[in-house]
Amino acid sequence: MAAPIAIQLEFGGGAELLFDGLKKHHVTLPTQTEPWDVKQLLVWIQRNLLKERPELFVQGDSVRPGILVLINDADWELMGELDYQLQDHDNVVFISTLHGG
Repeated sequence: MAAPIAIQLEFGGGAELLFDGLKKHHVTLPTQTEPWDVKQLLVWIQRNLLKERPELFVQGDSVRPGILVLINDADWELMGELDYQLQDHDNVVFISTLHGG
């Protein structure tokens, strides 16, 4: 069993508006049999944090195009994207690069 892990989530560039306007969330992901990865994290975020308009944050199994994801200040593309296994005290940042007119 993987122990629960504590991570920090940050939302910016307007994405925070989907999360009650809060930019930072300190969360503890519950114990589960396999290690937590970003794909599972996105499902958890939708169920537990996302307050409105999920189509502005997720598309299919991933974040929608136009949302930049950083894991510990590195582009998630360098970290394995959805397959990256989260570690205790990771910092995951979601920044929307899309701005309405």
